[in-house]
Amino acid sequence: METKSRTQYSAYNTTVGLISRFMAIIMGYVVRIVFTHMLSENYVGVNGLFTDILNVLSLSEMGIETAISFALYKPIAENDIEKQKSIMNIYKWFYRAVACFVLFAGLLVIPFMGVLIKNKPDIENLTYIYVLYLINSAASYLLIYKKTLLDAHQLKYIGVVAKTFSWVIQDIFQIAILILTKNFILYLYVYIAATVLSNIYISKKTDKLFPYVNDKDVQKLDTQTKSDIIKNVKAMMMHQVGNVIVNNTDNLLISGFVGIASVGKYSNYYLLIGSIRHVMSDAIDGITASVGNLGVTEDSSRVKKIFNAAAFFNHWVFAYAAVCLFELLNPFVELSFGAKYLFETNVVLILCINFYIYGITKTGKIFHNSLGLFWYDRYKAVIEAVINLIASLILVHNFGVFGIFMGTLISTVLTTLWVEPFVIYKYHFKEGVTGYYLCMAWYFVQTAFAWAVAHFACVRIEKISGIAGCIPQIALRLVIVTVVMNGIFLIININNKNFRFLLAKFFSIIKVGKSGKNGVRR
Repeated sequence: METKSRTQYSAYNTTVGLISRFMAIIMGYVVRIVFTHMLSENYVGVNGLFTDILNVLSLSEMGIETAISFALYKPIAENDIEKQKSIMNIYKWFYRAVACFVLFAGLLVIPFMGVLIKNKPDIENLTYIYVLYLINSAASYLLIYKKTLLDAHQLKYIGVVAKTFSWVIQDIFQIAILILTKNFILYLYVYIAATVLSNIYISKKTDKLFPYVNDKDVQKLDTQTKSDIIKNVKAMMMHQVGNVIVNNTDNLLISGFVGIASVGKYSNYYLLIGSIRHVMSDAIDGITASVGNLGVTEDSSRVKKIFNAAAFFNHWVFAYAAVCLFELLNPFVELSFGAKYLFETNVVLILCINFYIYGITKTGKIFHNSLGLFWYDRYKAVIEAVINLIASLILVHNFGVFGIFMGTLISTVLTTLWVEPFVIYKYHFKEGVTGYYLCMAWYFVQTAFAWAVAHFACVRIEKISGIAGCIPQIALRLVIVTVVMNGIFLIININNKNFRFLLAKFFSIIKVGKSGKNGVRR
C-alpha cells in the first residue's frame, strides 16, 4: 500500500472529516426540522433522553479503543504484522463482550424509566422505542472494532467516508418516512439498518486492505504488551466513566429536575452546537494517529512543537466558532423550530463558553491519549464527574437549566483544563508547565476581549441599520463576528511562532499536493 507522510495523512483525514461532517450537519439539520414539525416536542425530548441513557451505558467500552490504538502505533511503525494480529484478536473479544453487556444493562434500565422521566409523556410504545435505541447501540459495537486498525494506520478517512455515505442514505429515508407516515418506529428501523450496514462495509474494507486481520493463526500476545494494555484499559475506564458522566448526563438531569419539554429545547440547541463541535473535533482528530506515530518515532521537542501549534489552532477556531454560536443560535433556532424552543440569553452564553472550553481542552486530550499517558491522571476524570454532578444538583434548584450547564463548566475548569497539560509536560516533555499555562491565560484574555468587541459591534450595527427578521440578523451577525474576531486575532498573533508554524505547514501541504509526490515522514 502506498505510504504518505504524516502531514499528508493528517491533511487527508482532516479534510475528509470536515467535508463529511458538513454533509452530516446539513442532512441532520433537515431531518431535525422535519422531525420537529412532523412529531411533537415530546418525541424530540425522548430522542435526546434515550440517546444520553445509552451514551452512559457506553462507559462499558471503558476506553478500550483508545488503549488498543496506542498499543498498535509501535507495531505499525515497525511493520510487526504478528503483533498487530494478536492485539486485534484481543480487541475483537473485548468488543463482543461490550455489546452483550450494553444489551443486558440497557434492559435493566426499563423498570426505572418512570424515575428518569419527569412528567412521563403520552407516547405509545415508549418501552419498545427505547429497546430499538438499545439494539442500535449494541449493534454499533459489532464488526466496528476493525475500524481502529484503519485509524491507527492513519487511514481514518476511509471509515469517515463510509459513515458519511450511510448517514446521508439514512437521513433521506428517515425524512421520507416522517413526511409520509409520521411513524417514529419506522424511523428507528432505518437507524438500526444504517448502523449495521455501514459497520459491515468498514469491516470488509479493512479485510481487503489488511487481510492478515482475519488470519486464524494468531500468536499469543506477549506478557508485557498484554499487561500494558490491561493497565491502560483500567486507566481509560476511569477516564471513560468521568467523560460519560460529564458529557452525557445533562439531558438526564434536565429531564429529572426540569421536564422532558426542556430536554427537547436542549436537543435542538445541541444539534447545532454538537454539529459544529464535531466539525471542529474532526479537524483536530485527523492528526490523532499521526501524533501516535510521532510519539514513537520522534523526540519530545518535536512533539512539543506540534502540541503548542495545535493548542493555538484550537484556541483560534473554537473562540471564533463560540462567538458565532452565541450571536446566531437564538435567531437560528427561532427560524428553524419556532420561538417556543428558545432558551434565555444566559443559558446560550454558558453553552457557548462550555463549547470554547471543550475546544481548548481538546488538544490536551488528543496528545494525552495518543502518547499513552492514561495512567498518570486516571483519577482526574472521576473527580471531574463527582464535581460536575454535585455542582449541577446544587445549582439546578436555584438556576434551572443554566445551573446544570454551569456545573459542567465548574468541573472542567477545576480539572481537565489544567491536569492533562500538566501530565503531558511532566511525563513526556519532562519539563515544567508554567509557560503553557501563561500562554493559555493569554489566549483566554484574547478571546474575552474579541468576544466583547464582536458582541458590542453586533448590537450597535444591528440597531443603527434597523435590520429585523431572523435571516437578515443571522447574515449580518455572521459577517460582523467573522471580521471582528479574525481581524483582532490576526493583529494580535501576526508574529506568534505557532501561527507562523501553522502557515508554513499549510503552504507545505499545498506544495506537496500540487507536486503529486509523497513527502518524507514529517
